[in-house]
Amino acid sequence: MSEKILVSACLLGQPVRYNGKAKTLHHALLDQWQSEGRVVSVCPELKGGFSVPRLPAEIGAAQTGEAVLAGEAQVVALDGEDVTALFVKGAQAALDIAKAHQCRFALLIDGSPSCGSAFIYDGSFGNQKHVGNGVTAALLRKNGIEVFADHEIEQLQQRLQSVA
Repeated sequence: MSEKILVSACLLGQPVRYNGKAKTLHHALLDQWQSEGRVVSVCPELKGGFSVPRLPAEIGAAQTGEAVLAGEAQVVALDGEDVTALFVKGAQAALDIAKAHQCRFALLIDGSPSCGSAFIYDGSFGNQKHVGNGVTAALLRKNGIEVFADHEIEQLQQRLQSVA
């Protein structure tokens, strides 16, 4: 049986991002996986209870999703509202979906306070990036799911081939 892959809904063309837009990933591998029925779509932020559009949010104080899950950091919206609970709820929902579909791999949009896996923003809302995981990426990894950023799709394909 072919491995199922959890994929950020915005990468699949769904307009679910904070600004009401998609961030569609046009790639032959993603098209192939979709045609094979291997893609499991999720938007953790919608699962957490956010609407579209919504204010941008970042993990504060240059912290990471791991720190949020440990209760040591907060996710804050542009207006200063603490939206941590919604991000944690969405991450748990994404994990539940991944488990229900036996996904061992995820392809997530980078930079997001939920889905970022190579980089996230530092909480200053000044477009400053740093290495780290978003809340969902951190929770998935903590539970043994391998997470790849959207620009790492070829590496994901190599990994899928290695377990086939």
